[in-house]
Amino acid sequence: MQADKSIDCFGLMCPMPIIKTAQTVKEMKIGQILEVVATDKGIKQDMPVWCKTTGNECMSIEDKGEEIKVYVRKTRE
Repeated sequence: MQADKSIDCFGLMCPMPIIKTAQTVKEMKIGQILEVVATDKGIKQDMPVWCKTTGNECMSIEDKGEEIKVYVRKTRE
């Protein structure tokens, strides 16, 4: 998937990947896609909940074993 921006949350534990995602999404334009690269398995449950709560879209979650990639589309300010 083609992302407009990517953040590295490798080695960070909850809640840091969500905090970094929230900070980065604030700087993005509506419609842009953020790639979050993480190792914390909790992101697979946390990110969809965060997206639902904030009105953004969790497009996909790719679990590649040690590395998890989550794609979030900014849908609102």
